[in-house]
Amino acid sequence: MEFHKNKTYHFVGIKGSGMSSLALLLHQKGFKVQGSDVEKYFFTQRELELENIKILPFNEANIEDDLVVIAGNAFPDTHEEIRAALKKGLNVIRYHRFLGEFIKQYTSIAVTGSHGKTSTTGLLAHVLSGVEPTSYLIGDGTGHGEEEAKFFAFEACEYRRHFLSYKPDYAIITNIDFDHPDYYESIEDVYDAFQTFSDGVNKGIVAFGDDAYLRKINTTAPVYYYGVNESDDFQAKNIERTTTGSTFDVYYEGKKIGNFTVPAFGFHNVMNALSVITISYLEGLDMEKVASEMVTFNGVKRRFSEKKVADMILVDDYAHHPAEIKATIDAARQKYPDKEIVAVFQPHTFTRTIALMDDFAVSLDLADKVYLCDIFGSARENVGDVKIEDLGEKITKGGQVVNIDDMSPLLNHENAVVIFMGAGDVQKFEVAYERLLGNTIRNNM
Repeated sequence: MEFHKNKTYHFVGIKGSGMSSLALLLHQKGFKVQGSDVEKYFFTQRELELENIKILPFNEANIEDDLVVIAGNAFPDTHEEIRAALKKGLNVIRYHRFLGEFIKQYTSIAVTGSHGKTSTTGLLAHVLSGVEPTSYLIGDGTGHGEEEAKFFAFEACEYRRHFLSYKPDYAIITNIDFDHPDYYESIEDVYDAFQTFSDGVNKGIVAFGDDAYLRKINTTAPVYYYGVNESDDFQAKNIERTTTGSTFDVYYEGKKIGNFTVPAFGFHNVMNALSVITISYLEGLDMEKVASEMVTFNGVKRRFSEKKVADMILVDDYAHHPAEIKATIDAARQKYPDKEIVAVFQPHTFTRTIALMDDFAVSLDLADKVYLCDIFGSARENVGDVKIEDLGEKITKGGQVVNIDDMSPLLNHENAVVIFMGAGDVQKFEVAYERLLGNTIRNNM
């Protein structure tokens, strides 16, 4: 595939997290970029607007004769713009296929796994960028293009096996877990997808050693396991978890390769950092430079993003799977060991809620108090045979359903941490609570 700087790349669904980051990257590399989407506001569009990238409302009239059309995976060939492009005989390329071709120009590192992709990609991009010119795509909508990039770090999503379009030099695989029950039939089906993806990796796979399915990966590329056990190739030892982050030593083949601090919380973030250190070591980077870059990492959007309102800490997090909820609550316990932890959870999709109902209840019960929001449907699925109250009945630490017009039950908590979790639009509940909190403070003055 050839890439033309004299053509305009038109993104159908430019506000999608992957699409917006790719649009930013191409724009920064000197390509002409525009896109279209629904007129509803998405947090991903802010960066596009700051770069003055044109965002049009969906309309078949947007499709002109000299465009290269990159189509978001959420939109079928019957979408008005895609249909218009095909009718004109234009080149229409799906996001994952375009990216699969584009990465061939660089030393590419794909970050995949059922959980932890975005946080790990963000840390990898941050560290590599501080040491060598690096282009990157992060699943929170962040994209960056360097003209003379050596590395290309990107998030690779397993949904519908889209990541099989990628043949990267390296892959970080954080875990294999059952998710996306609207597509995958079983954990064995998920494993099969990751095994097939692994077959396409060229230089090496960096995999979490405690994951039983990752231990079964069989491929021609060498597999380097990371973790805390003697059976792992890269080992984190002497881990110290404090209210400012985690510090640990890293050993490879019995030799200490450095001491590192990551200003993030929870055991999962130590493991994410260890995977980044492993890639850096395999590529021969200076470990002291890697350590100094790591300590300045500020996190990614919607992953333990926090603000203080009155005496409350409000956290916004993308967690939408039981394993992610558990990790987020663990992070909150590390950073705020003396505060009450309140979870406000909005399930994402009916199929996931049904398939993982009991696991959701167990993970949410790790909080001190739990509130629930109505299930968020999706473009693929907006009705189902489960109600939010079904989940509430399984939760012992509460499970009361709150709605956007009445967040007053949360006023019962003082000097606490409230975590708003979900992959839908749970932020609107946080905004409503924040407004209520502000009004209450003013009325009491």
